[in-house]
Amino acid sequence: MFESSKMMLTNHLLEESLNVESLRRKVISNNISNVDVPHFKRSEVNFESQLRRTIKNNKFRARNEFPGIMTDEKHIPFNTYQDVRSVGSRVNLDYSTSMRNDGNNVDIEKEMVDAAKNLMRYNASVTALTQNFKLLKSVMRPA
Repeated sequence: MFESSKMMLTNHLLEESLNVESLRRKVISNNISNVDVPHFKRSEVNFESQLRRTIKNNKFRARNEFPGIMTDEKHIPFNTYQDVRSVGSRVNLDYSTSMRNDGNNVDIEKEMVDAAKNLMRYNASVTALTQNFKLLKSVMRPA
């Protein structure tokens, strides 16, 4: 019961965001280190859009729920909810742009801005997770 509470869901999402920001930092570092490599294509981490889509779909299904009866195991269920905990990060290559004549599409200024944003998001997630653990500790403290 406690593990399925909103607080534990928040903790899980904050922990996952720390993992995503760590992965994003590695991807940004890789992009920066290959700024002078011909035909190198930059990568980016996609997590927030997948999480947003899952939450939106679950809210839509909850509002428009149509009860369906499955009389056979091969039937496709009407309402399939994707658990938010199952959303993971994905690294995508950007083939759509080319910054230079040699085919490399890494913009060092954009990567440096992304690195600064990444650091701020990581610090915000650490702060929020620390606050959640402090709250949990105060709740569990004996009177």
